[in-house]
Amino acid sequence: MANTRFWQGLTSFGAAVALAVGALLAPAVAHADDLDTLENAFDRALGSEERGPKVYNSPFETQIAALANASQGRIGVAAMDLATGHTIDVLGAQRFPMASTSKIAIAATFLEGVERRRWSLTSEFPLMIPIRSQANSTAVAPVKPGQTMQAIDLIELMLTRSSNPATDALLAAVGGPRAVNDWARRAGISEFRIDRDIATLVRDDGGVDPAAVIDYRDSATPLAMVQLLSGLYQGRWLQRQHRDVILGAMERCRTGKRRIPALLPEDATVAHKTGSLYNTSSDVGIVRTPDGRAFALAIYVTGQGSRLNREARIAQLARAIYDGYSSGTALQRRTARR
Repeated sequence: MANTRFWQGLTSFGAAVALAVGALLAPAVAHADDLDTLENAFDRALGSEERGPKVYNSPFETQIAALANASQGRIGVAAMDLATGHTIDVLGAQRFPMASTSKIAIAATFLEGVERRRWSLTSEFPLMIPIRSQANSTAVAPVKPGQTMQAIDLIELMLTRSSNPATDALLAAVGGPRAVNDWARRAGISEFRIDRDIATLVRDDGGVDPAAVIDYRDSATPLAMVQLLSGLYQGRWLQRQHRDVILGAMERCRTGKRRIPALLPEDATVAHKTGSLYNTSSDVGIVRTPDGRAFALAIYVTGQGSRLNREARIAQLARAIYDGYSSGTALQRRTARR
């Protein structure tokens, strides 16, 4: 009911956009013995979008939906057990601002170029330092080259400290947003889009309230991000040594201590990447339990009154997902049908 009240409260423009791109998904459950079957779990989840509003029938689903209450802003959640393919989502097919969570895809695009011998991890590129300019005064924010660094160090800065100059260095190297979008399309990730470099994205931030309006620019769905994460983890797109460059850096992430890792057990392993822009906070990643279970999750939170409140909601959702997948309650039989 909270989701319904929220949508009724949108402006007519926001509601029209939301109806166009924001139909709720039905729960998707798959038991995957191989990567192809795991990928089909996403197809079933996305294909169920036309069936109408979601009905939550298991205690796990109901708990996640309650925590993702959207009465104070849109909240998108998707998670997948990487052993079984069991997927859960709330607004999983709706677009949210990626902010710095897009940096995972930028790193993957660059590492694909390494595998194609276009460059190497020791290739050097200059940091792209923003030059002060007025918001929206130019199509692309002006930058100047800074210190030259090896690609491996730029990736580390980009993923562990969310360095924007390091990100724009690699984004320029691969050929800009179009190259990353091309990589995503080749990977089969359709609901993903980068439009601007980070300098421009940050300079022009604040023109749209993501809690009320869906902006397609620089956005992805939670399900698309989980697809990206799970494919990366399963070795779909990169050789293991290059996949480990990304996941290793994500395990060393220095940002977002109050987000996904905040309420998880100390012996859980978290490889994650945060994102923050005006009125939106996010965190996405891979979590491994001590007994070897692994799941991917993507949480995008808008509104909620403050950044601290958004981060607290991310932490609560991450813990609920962790408990559901690690205990097996996520696979409990549904008590009702459509």
